Amino acid sequence: MGAESLSMEDSRIKRVAGAIRKHEKRHDALIEILHVVEDVFGFLPLDVLRYLCREMRIPASRVYGVATFYHFFSLKPKGEHNCIVCTGTACHVKGCREVLEKLKEAFGLDPGQVTADKKLGLQTARCLGCCSMAPVAVMDGDILDKPTPDQVVERVRMKAG
Repeated sequence: MGAESLSMEDSRIKRVAGAIRKHEKRHDALIEILHVVEDVFGFLPLDVLRYLCREMRIPASRVYGVATFYHFFSLKPKGEHNCIVCTGTACHVKGCREVLEKLKEAFGLDPGQVTADKKLGLQTARCLGCCSMAPVAVMDGDILDKPTPDQVVERVRMKAG
């Protein structure tokens, strides 16, 4: 979707515009509005981020900084099913690299990639805040605590086929 293809006839843009109006273009509502964008598009398209900058009068650096700081936002389309592997310090020490290697071996994905059929996406997060359960993976919103690499692959296969 290019910047020129953004149209107020698009129901998704109407929802985003409605969220901007609801929050009265307040800068402190940026995260809430980004959630609306992510909800309606499935990710944060750059042309929609530019639209937010223009409509809310927020510098692009701020919008991009917020969009890239939080792991729950994505600038790329996600898969129908998504696996997030925590790479924080505790998870790193407890084996997140082995989990990622096993997922790559099983599905051919590196973090940030989606399978060709768009069924599965793999992401990493700097920290999910579940350090006592390390290593941690999240599959479609379900937390997998202290899983072995094989258990993560098994859960992903169950969910994403």
